Amino acid sequence: MSGLTSTSSQCIPKSSDLQCDPIIRKYGEKKRGLTSYTLTLEEQKKNDYPIKGSPGCKGYIYTECDQQRTDSSPLFGLDCEMCLTAKGNEVTRVSLVDAQGQCLLNELVKPESTVLNYRTRFSGITKKMLLPVKTRLSDIQTRLKKILPHDAVLVGHSLNADLQALEMIHPSVIDTSLLFARNEGRRFKLKFLAKAVLGKEIQCEQKLGHDPAEDARAALELAQFFIEQGPAKVAELNLEMLLTTEKLAEVSQKKAVLQPQGCRVQKQLNEPPHLSKPCFLDCLQVTGQKPLLLGRQEMDSSGLCQSNLSTSNKQILQRALEDVPLSTFSIIQFSLGPEYLASHLLAGLYEKVRSKLTDMLTIYAGPFEESFCLKSVKKEFGRCGPIQSLTVVTETYQPYVCIQYEVLEAAQLAVESLNGAEVAGSCIKVQRPITAAMLDCDVWIKELELDVENEGVIYVAGLKESLTETDLQEEFSQLKDLETLFLPKDLQSGKHRNCCFLKFQKSQSALDALEVINGWTVKGSKLRSRNALASGHLWRWIWQVNHSNGKQGGNILHEKMEQLSDSEQDLRKKVKKLDHHIKKLYRSLQNNTLCIVLFPGVNRSQFQIWPRPFKKRSYRKQNLLQPFSSITFPQHF
Repeated sequence: MSGLTSTSSQCIPKSSDLQCDPIIRKYGEKKRGLTSYTLTLEEQKKNDYPIKGSPGCKGYIYTECDQQRTDSSPLFGLDCEMCLTAKGNEVTRVSLVDAQGQCLLNELVKPESTVLNYRTRFSGITKKMLLPVKTRLSDIQTRLKKILPHDAVLVGHSLNADLQALEMIHPSVIDTSLLFARNEGRRFKLKFLAKAVLGKEIQCEQKLGHDPAEDARAALELAQFFIEQGPAKVAELNLEMLLTTEKLAEVSQKKAVLQPQGCRVQKQLNEPPHLSKPCFLDCLQVTGQKPLLLGRQEMDSSGLCQSNLSTSNKQILQRALEDVPLSTFSIIQFSLGPEYLASHLLAGLYEKVRSKLTDMLTIYAGPFEESFCLKSVKKEFGRCGPIQSLTVVTETYQPYVCIQYEVLEAAQLAVESLNGAEVAGSCIKVQRPITAAMLDCDVWIKELELDVENEGVIYVAGLKESLTETDLQEEFSQLKDLETLFLPKDLQSGKHRNCCFLKFQKSQSALDALEVINGWTVKGSKLRSRNALASGHLWRWIWQVNHSNGKQGGNILHEKMEQLSDSEQDLRKKVKKLDHHIKKLYRSLQNNTLCIVLFPGVNRSQFQIWPRPFKKRSYRKQNLLQPFSSITFPQHF
């Protein structure tokens, strides 16, 4: 804790800087009662909390804690350890602590399904520990219902995972991973917060696995600290700076252990680290190491310039074979040339994104009766947003409807609000196409919701064509902190769509507006709303997707694919040659060398990492249609 404390005393942010802190932006500076920090229903939905009445929570147990919460309602810390079974994540241990930190429940639980992985390193649970256990999940659910008072507020770190594993629904929660807000949807780890805020060491490496009682108590104390001290005091801790400093200090300490006594690096370790652009190369500088950089183009990272420019991959390989064994850390960048990115990566990315966006904009609904009213279906689904196309699927036993929307929010709103609803006299299922590419659709939706451009923006659908922008401004003027109203128009007809976007000055105001607008009736039109998904840069992609069926859009894509096909043979030859270079370099590495291979994206911020283990001659040839563009070799590090 001493390393963190000494740094924080020098890095207390100025009052003007506090206004930019994500905690201040979310909660303001004034102290509030605990009810101000419980998650709203919309926040619970967004963060995958089990919700009463949700289709995915059938069979879940409701805690029946329905009493109105006040700022004096009791807090309870909850944490679970899970193992991987044939069913998925199942609870193996549950801990519950009260507001005084007293442990009310600390039970081992026997999973219902066959255990595939005990995750002992994290859970501390072994097969031997569970052999005599008789307690089942249903027993724990019953005990929790008895222990929790009707106005209980549960506290935990990423508590959604615990409640999902417990298969329980609780209406009032404080999630410390969201309470201590960060930018861009990132979250602090519980271990870091406990050390930086409370001065406590938890999840120590010396222990086998985590202690759920300890974690539950830490989350509870973090929430109590936040409520008692207020957002301003928490923001003054400057947690982002503490985290950066801690990471740099850890690297410095590890390297100091490896350095011989009297090493000149000591002077640099005593100097305050450069924190403006923290990255791995900064850590190397702190420890006095200078990486070897070899490539065909200028690389400038953390002030380290590439001076060893080469004219070909062969020349890069020759230099690497000579210099890598002498360097502690090396970055070797091979390249296939700009023509590869232009003809292969960009065209491939265009088709990949176009295909995924088409699937995300498309939903299937049904089954319907043979004589169903298509007009009623179109009207109901049209309330979710503008429809690009609607077709009846007749290849199935009962008819279904395929709907492609013009905006992502409309498709997502249809899935969320109409799945399981009665439409045209039938109880229907609403889903997106079931393809391998769509298996991660929920993950993409969450990523889009966390996009910084969507912060404070909500989508509203169900508007009548007769409503003007002036009408909407007047209707929505009562909403707090409303900054902008955007009403999309059809480029051909000039008429506005039946949806709009509202941008608020504060994220909390946007969340409050969602609760007000859902079900709101404006001049006979019932509104539906949700968080925005498609930020500015995605609107351009969506426009291309919706118009690629036209002659011009189709020809452009077809030409790109033809160009890719013509260069395929030449590309394969280049890749095969590059593969040979990498294999030769890999086999020249010394024992105990960590090798990390980076696959290319459209720019350097989109590399995929493929780590190699700590052993020599374990090279396994990959399908290199997406070749190695950059290799990193930290040796003995």
